[in-house]
Amino acid sequence: MTRINSEGRKNNNGLFLTDGGLETSMIFHEGFDLPEFAAFTLLNSTEGRQALDRYYDSYISAAVDHNFGFVIDTPTWRASKKWGKRLGFDAQELVEINKSAVEFCRAVKERHADKGIALQINGAIGPEDDGYNPQSFMTVDQAQAYHSDQIRTFSEAGTDSVAAVTMTYVEEAIGVTRAGHALDMPTVISFTVETDGRLPSGQALRDAIEQVDRETNSGPVHFMINCAHPDHFDSTLVQGGKWLERVGAVRANASRMSHAELDEAEELDEGNPLEFAASYRELMGLLPNLRIMGGCCGTDHRHVHEIGKTCGSVHRS
Repeated sequence: MTRINSEGRKNNNGLFLTDGGLETSMIFHEGFDLPEFAAFTLLNSTEGRQALDRYYDSYISAAVDHNFGFVIDTPTWRASKKWGKRLGFDAQELVEINKSAVEFCRAVKERHADKGIALQINGAIGPEDDGYNPQSFMTVDQAQAYHSDQIRTFSEAGTDSVAAVTMTYVEEAIGVTRAGHALDMPTVISFTVETDGRLPSGQALRDAIEQVDRETNSGPVHFMINCAHPDHFDSTLVQGGKWLERVGAVRANASRMSHAELDEAEELDEGNPLEFAASYRELMGLLPNLRIMGGCCGTDHRHVHEIGKTCGSVHRS
């Protein structure tokens, strides 16, 4: 991200941690009901805000312990028009929700401002349709229009960047990138993949990244991979290629389950934090610009602590 380290704080070789599976943590560990998997609803209650405070504090503790910077993602993966409408919120209410999420994260940042690590706030954007099995597909222009409102709110609220997480097809990713560029907002595109290393649309990860770059003049600050176990995409990475230099972040699942299996699971598959962290050490050998590491479904602060412990000695120029 272009604005990372803008505050001049020191961190380990420019490496950053971020959080894990926010929604799964809140449902399975904290006992909250999240309609439509919408974590932003937690901002509406004292109990929800306290749970979010505990959540972010535990991850920032990992960053401090291992001398990493930390990227604070807003809990807004579902805070866009289609999902907001399903939950009973109109467009203006969603603007206020996204602003409130940024304000909440800013308070988290201020609470840890004396810890001596770089702290950045990222506006989290989710897909317009299902993040595992989309049934509707937008054109590039439709995607740009759809996501512009949320990105504009993040820009006005002063986030350091935005990241479109769990993108399932390339047209939406291109639309998000163009929306971010139009608003002068550093934008990250994160694709999810199936167990074969391909996007849910069927496109190869390499082809998707190269197409986004080709059609946006390398618009994303970098790309990310999320919501898949490293075993699902490492075979794609070992094939090599210059495109690997564009992958700057990974937020993997601890579980080796497929998306379909995860969707049906009634118990949380947390995997093995030590094994999970070891896989990140291997990923750093495959991805020369991997600098931001966190988790996704099934992961919590234990997994990220182990990433910090395992990957902190890897040198990045």
